[in-house]
Amino acid sequence: MVITTIRNLILGAVGLVLTALLLASAILQLGFFPTNADARPSSLEYKIAESALDASMRRHAPHLANPVAVTPDTLIEGANLYTMNCSQCHGTLDFKPSPLEHSTYPPPPQLLLRPLTSPEWHTFYTIRTGIRYTAMPAWENALSDEQIWKITGFLTRIEKLPPAVKDFWKNLYGISPDAYQRQRAAGLRSRDEDLDHNQP
Repeated sequence: MVITTIRNLILGAVGLVLTALLLASAILQLGFFPTNADARPSSLEYKIAESALDASMRRHAPHLANPVAVTPDTLIEGANLYTMNCSQCHGTLDFKPSPLEHSTYPPPPQLLLRPLTSPEWHTFYTIRTGIRYTAMPAWENALSDEQIWKITGFLTRIEKLPPAVKDFWKNLYGISPDAYQRQRAAGLRSRDEDLDHNQP
């Protein structure tokens, strides 16, 4: 009796899984699943995708230390490599969002407006191998590991760059990271003051 009950439960679970798979396949094959890249993922989809990405990184990405010495020169090289290869999707060094920000699914993160908090090994692996089902390509066939590490070093230090790199940034783009952060902080304070003033 117990064995029969367990068998029925297993068969029922298998039947539910198969039904769900068939239903999902039908939805896809009949064209009900949207494929437009200019849609915005739901918050639930974001959470599931980020959780899956983090889990995959922990399992597959080697926890490597950056072998490239972090100096003003290598950081500037990283900034130049970022500008040439990454800024079209992830935002330019003048702190303007990418024109493609809302043109891929999911939208590419704007790395200067919202700097990375991931460790270097995580960022290096992401750039080198890409992210499946997104617009993020694997750069290992276009850039050397040394170049990817230089981009990684730059991206993970945007908020704590040495003065020489900040000066280079300002001379090239007319605004330094520090000046942008001050402008942003002033804008947030002004917004908060307006909200306080408009409250009944």
